[in-house]
Amino acid sequence: MNDVPELTAEQIQARVLHRDGLMLVIDKPAGLPVHRGPKGGANLEASFDALRFGLPRPPVLAHRLDKDTSGCLVLGRHRKATASLGLLFKHGKIAKTYWSVVEGGPAADAGTIELPLGRLNAERGWWQKPDPDGQPAVTKWKVLGRADGLTWLAMEPVTGRTHQLRVHAASQGWPIVGDNIYGNGPRFGEPVLHLHSRELVIPISKNKDPVRAVAPAPEHMHERLRACGWNGE
Repeated sequence: MNDVPELTAEQIQARVLHRDGLMLVIDKPAGLPVHRGPKGGANLEASFDALRFGLPRPPVLAHRLDKDTSGCLVLGRHRKATASLGLLFKHGKIAKTYWSVVEGGPAADAGTIELPLGRLNAERGWWQKPDPDGQPAVTKWKVLGRADGLTWLAMEPVTGRTHQLRVHAASQGWPIVGDNIYGNGPRFGEPVLHLHSRELVIPISKNKDPVRAVAPAPEHMHERLRACGWNGE
C-alpha cells in the first residue's frame, strides 16, 4: 500500500485504546511499519515520545504487527512491564483475535489450521511458507459473515509465527484480501491488506481481571465487512 505518514502527537494519542501504569494498547494504522527500516522512512516508534504521559521514557513495543496489519498493539511503559508482557506473548497467555476478509472462503463455519511454517528463503527474510520441518503453527478460525466471493473471519493465532495468519489462510485456498505476498493483492495501491488485530485480552496483573482492548474496524475494511453482514460495530 502507499506509505502512511508518521503520526503527530495528537494523532497517536487519539489512537490509545487502553492506558494504565504498566502498558498502553494503541490502534496501529495499516501501512505504517512499527520500526524504522534500514533505509529510514516513516514509522510508528518515531511518535512514541508523545505517549510518555508523565513517565521519563517513551513506551516500548511488547510485540510486533506487520506494516500492513492494523489494530491492537501493546506497548510496555517501563522496563519491568515490557519484560512481563514479552513473556506473556512468548508463552501464549495473551488471547488474540484478528478480523480478516478472505477471498472465497471455507465451506465449514469454524475450524483449526495446523500447518508448520518455515522461511521461504534467505533472500526474502521474513517471508514464510508451509514447511513440514518448520515451526509448529496453529490458527483457530470462525466465520462471522459471508458475501459473494468473500468471507469475514475471526482468526485466533494459538502460536505467534511471522505472517502466520496470512500463510495459513492462503494455504487453504482463501487468501486474505489485499495480501500482496501470499495472495492476489496488488503490489501497490488498493485494496489494502484486510487483516486487523481486533481484540487482545491481557492478564497483566495476577489480582485483577485481564485487560481487554478492542480496536475499531479500519476504514479500508468497511466496504467488504458490510458486504459480509457487519453492522458497523
